[in-house]
Amino acid sequence: MNMMQNRNYWFSSGYLITFYAAWSLWWSFYAIWLKSKIGLSGEQLGIVYAANSAAAMCFMIFYGIIQDKLQIGKAVITFQSIVMILIGPFLIYVYEPLLRNDFLLGVCIGAPVLSAGFISGCALIDSFIERISRLFGFEFGPARFWGSFGYAAATFVAGILFGIDPHINFWMASGIAAIYFIINLVYKPNQEFSANSETQAVIQKPTIPTLSEILSLFGMKKFWLFVFFIIGTNSFYTIYDQQLFPNFYTSFFDKPEEGYQVYGYLNSFQVFLEAACMILAPFFINKVGAKKSLLVAVMVMICRISLSATLDNVCLISLVKLFHAIETPLFILAVFKYVVGNFDERLSSTLYLVGFNISSNVGVIVLSWLVGKLFDKTGYSTTFYVLASIVLFILIIAIFTLSDDKKTKQP
Repeated sequence: MNMMQNRNYWFSSGYLITFYAAWSLWWSFYAIWLKSKIGLSGEQLGIVYAANSAAAMCFMIFYGIIQDKLQIGKAVITFQSIVMILIGPFLIYVYEPLLRNDFLLGVCIGAPVLSAGFISGCALIDSFIERISRLFGFEFGPARFWGSFGYAAATFVAGILFGIDPHINFWMASGIAAIYFIINLVYKPNQEFSANSETQAVIQKPTIPTLSEILSLFGMKKFWLFVFFIIGTNSFYTIYDQQLFPNFYTSFFDKPEEGYQVYGYLNSFQVFLEAACMILAPFFINKVGAKKSLLVAVMVMICRISLSATLDNVCLISLVKLFHAIETPLFILAVFKYVVGNFDERLSSTLYLVGFNISSNVGVIVLSWLVGKLFDKTGYSTTFYVLASIVLFILIIAIFTLSDDKKTKQP
């Protein structure tokens, strides 16, 4: 079926555009909100991100194993969508007052809520749609384009609204989450299978993995080498991009409100470019393979982190920020191709949520506080150089330890 005529593709795109728009409205300025509006220190920011990652790790284990058992069942997605709808009132009436008056309690309550709806939810919806794309005959990349598009469009608006009142962003996030919930109610994937022989073959195969098959992943050497690679690269990059860079960028502006607005415009433009790269990246990945694509993505990470430490001009820093538009599509789509090409594709949700996302979060849990302490003592430049050096070291190891492509599948 032509992708443009494929109802599953459009529903998948609807899931992604609404999820990422709702997430962007509060997440794209989360670190700035915590530091400038709540008044957290670098060390406290590290504690918040570490707690969020710890909670996300628990939910990803739950989401990954249950979704692999459900395959295209929507029970977990429904639970996630309900939590998403509650994000606005939770941030305003629960999370913010607790962080101001009882920091540790706020962290402990906020982490599971934010993780269940969004921090783990992004991996859940990506893995769900990737499975839908394989079953119903379209590529994940063009569908994921709409997620990046939604994130970019929402970030553009969020930058303006944040300077007025962050609470507006939070309420809008809940409103868009309600649309996501409606899409999930309407979509009936079990009724969408076509009658062609290829799809029927997929249906007739025993596609539900057993628990022992899922747990067998943890006894595989190449699984742990993949986990080591993710922790050593994506975890450090995530800390740089989410915990450090937003406040680093806005520090170049004399007026904070101007910095928020410009950062919103820049972030929006970057994600629009990212959306375009989501369409182009599959061609590159299919040409060079998943392993080489992952290595290229890590080289882009290193360039961005190290150049941030070197440059002191806001225009050049803005240009470096756009490197993210290349790195994210390459890394995300290549991860999907890597796990499907080197492991049992029936376990794709577990592999993506546990092997990729939980690995990243384990790294963030362990490293966020340490990086926060390093930043408080040395500042941005030294911290960035340290992060770039570590990621470069892991890249060299990965050249020899990541598995070469075994199967050719569309990302």
